[in-house]
Order: sequence, then C-alpha cells, then structure tokens
Amino acid sequence: MILFPAIDILNGKCVRLIQGDYNQEKVYSDSPVEMAQSWANQGAEFIHIVDLDGAKTGQTVNHRIIKEIAEKVNIPVQVGGGIRSMETVHHLLDNGVARVIIGTAAIQNPAFLKEAVSLYGDKIAVSLDARNGYIATDGWTDTSEVKAIELVKDLDKVGIKTIVYTDIAKDGMLQGPNFEELEVMNNATNIDVIASGGVSTVNDINQLQQMNLYGAIVGKALYDGTVQFKELLGAK
Repeated sequence: MILFPAIDILNGKCVRLIQGDYNQEKVYSDSPVEMAQSWANQGAEFIHIVDLDGAKTGQTVNHRIIKEIAEKVNIPVQVGGGIRSMETVHHLLDNGVARVIIGTAAIQNPAFLKEAVSLYGDKIAVSLDARNGYIATDGWTDTSEVKAIELVKDLDKVGIKTIVYTDIAKDGMLQGPNFEELEVMNNATNIDVIASGGVSTVNDINQLQQMNLYGAIVGKALYDGTVQFKELLGAK
C-alpha cells in the first residue's frame, strides 16, 4: 500500500482544514516546496497535493508552486483541486505532475472526464468526497444527490483506474477513517481505492492494508506530530 503525505496549498502556504472548512485553517509551512522535499527525504513514494484555492474557485491557482514541487522532488506527485478543463489537465501533466485528480467536474461534466481519460488513461484519477454516502462538490461546500457507490460503478465503465475516497466527517478529526464505507467501495469496484480522511495511526494503516487498499493519504496526523511518517512506513 502506498502512503501519500498530503500537501494542501492555500494562499501559497501549506495548511490543513478541518472537515474542509475554509474558516478552520491552520498554517503548517510557508513553503509547500520545502515540505514536499521533506516528505521525499523521509521515504515517501508519492505525494498528494490539493490546490485548495482551486477547489474553491474552480481554477487551479497554485500552478507555479505545483510545478516547482514536481521539479524538485524525485518521486511522483498527484494533484487535485479545481481541475475542470482540458487546458488545466494538459498544463499539469506537461509540467511534471504524474496523476491529475478530477473532483467536482467528474459529476458536473462527464464529457470532460471521458475526454481526459481517453487522452491520458491512468494518469487521470477521480476524487470522491462523500458526506453521509452522498458526493460533495465545489470544495465540499455543496452536497449533491449522487450516491458515491453509484458513481463508482459509472467511473469503472469510463475507464478510471484510481479513486481517492474521502469521508468528510472524518477529515482532519484524527479519529480514524470510515473503514465500513471504504470496504464497501473497495469491494464494489476493480478501481484502485486511496483512503483519505482520518488516517492517523499505525493501526489505521494496518487495517487498511488488510482490506487490500491501494493507498492511504495522511495529513493532519503528520503535521500535528501525533504520528511520525517513519512509524507509518514501518507498519507497511
């Protein structure tokens, strides 16, 4: 299982939000680039980047920082947040990003998602952010009437190979992931599932591995120091 340290970028800084609330922001570093280099030096295999400005506005705002991270770390990076046009997809993949994660647009613009997958295949992933089993969009500010489990089946048909599944209620709370929902998701599809939200202990990693998940994103627990990255790597 791949462990993805998360770097959430807001106003050019590395931050964490609690349950996606832009009013509950904590700044951890003024330099997302230095943070990425630190995770790479600690043994990360892959880095997960979220452009929070982009998630809110629908336009990828932090292109320059993301490009610099991709250039300066020797491991792949995946990026989500505000990716709603082919121009943005082209730009990110042309500038060193290994995988682009489409969120809101996967629901609101299926034709765009299909075009991206037809051009880039497994370099396109989809972020499923759920609140009580229903998909949330626009930086988690809106909850749709689309059930996550139904959307996964559609994504399988489109050719998506990887999804990031986030239970919003768990995000930033350090209370563990929603194992039940993740198991349902993982069993419902052949798509690789990356767990996000609440992953904070060695036990969490052990349990996710036993479920045969492809990956897990770790954020707040690392930044608050409740667990060390090397401890989580050791659990693998």
